[in-house]
Amino acid sequence: MAIKVAINGYGRIGRNIVRALYESGRTNEIQIVAINDLGDAFTNAHLTQYDSVHGKFPFEVSVDGDYMVINGDKIKVFSERDPSKLPWADLGIDVVHECTGFFTSKAKASAHITAGAKKVIISAPGGNDVDATIVYGVNHKTLKATDTVISNASCTTNCLAPIVKLTRCDWRGTWFNDHNSLLYE
Repeated sequence: MAIKVAINGYGRIGRNIVRALYESGRTNEIQIVAINDLGDAFTNAHLTQYDSVHGKFPFEVSVDGDYMVINGDKIKVFSERDPSKLPWADLGIDVVHECTGFFTSKAKASAHITAGAKKVIISAPGGNDVDATIVYGVNHKTLKATDTVISNASCTTNCLAPIVKLTRCDWRGTWFNDHNSLLYE
């Protein structure tokens, strides 16, 4: 049985999740069931199909009412500002990818759990209350089945931590990251 996924926030990260999944060929194992974003199905389909960074999406994308259809897979598009009001229980959602940048604490991201999702992965640094902060390849083996709200750390951490882990030594250094301003800063 496929893992049922919802994406909350269909900006750069949300669209990259869709692209990575379809390009991996694993859509029989992981199924994107829903996207919640302020944009409608037509707008999100267009942004999926014509990406200004990655180019044209290599799969068929169309719209059927409130659904974005990718390679025949129907993905329901919602535009709900309050995640606790989303029908995650009715859709059988296993995992929500929280990609808005607004629900980064366990307290806020748990609105998806209230709505019926089993787990939430925050695509940004989480608050001190998240169950775990995981960087794949660095500490992913510490993840527990009981963890429900997980942070995927920051983009910088995901780039730097695997390199630091590989050195496995007591070197000291400084990392300078020149980052664009984010909406929440």
